[in-house]
Amino acid sequence: MHILLVEDDSKVRDFIVRGMRDHDHTVTDAADGQAGLALALKPGFDLIILDRMLPGGVDGVQLLEQIRARNVTTPVLILSALTEVDERVVGLNAGSDDYMSKPFAFSELMARAEALIRRSYAQDNIQTRLSVGDLKMDLLSRSVRRGDQKIDLQPREFRLLEFLMRHVGQIVTRTMLLERVWDYHFDPQTNVIDVHVSRLRQKLDKPFATSLIHTVRNAGYVLKSE
Repeated sequence: MHILLVEDDSKVRDFIVRGMRDHDHTVTDAADGQAGLALALKPGFDLIILDRMLPGGVDGVQLLEQIRARNVTTPVLILSALTEVDERVVGLNAGSDDYMSKPFAFSELMARAEALIRRSYAQDNIQTRLSVGDLKMDLLSRSVRRGDQKIDLQPREFRLLEFLMRHVGQIVTRTMLLERVWDYHFDPQTNVIDVHVSRLRQKLDKPFATSLIHTVRNAGYVLKSE
């Protein structure tokens, strides 16, 4: 999942970013309300984790009210040192889906985040099952099958395949994969993409008569069913 974190405390922000990435999630972060608002208005986030008190002229509640006024329905979890009941009520009334107090246990934050995303999938009928030919992916159970055979994937392989399946028939560049699957915003001159695509092919294509993953020379990759 792709999470937007808006948190001004650099230690807390780095702690959450590292933890989320260790769980193989993509995180985009902002340190003030103005930057957070600009990002929150962009599509593509599964969850927003939002500090209650923010610099930059826009606090957490104001940010939340503005994105809800513009029909942004992304689930929001407020993370705040303000623990009084009245403060929690203000946050929830502004459009927050959950409110968690600081200090916090990362395991609880992770559990609440994943619960909000599951609920959002169910309520909004977001596509949680993908298919390309005889290849099937269930995002909720984190399972992949090709025909009658179960395909066991590592978390990064799963995310790579999900991205390819969501862009079926389209050429996906290495830069796109680095940014959306690895969360790199530059080309570090690494062969990590080629290595993971090769591993994915070994599992998805080698045991079967037809290939799904194709290399487009000097461009990238495309997933398609002949």
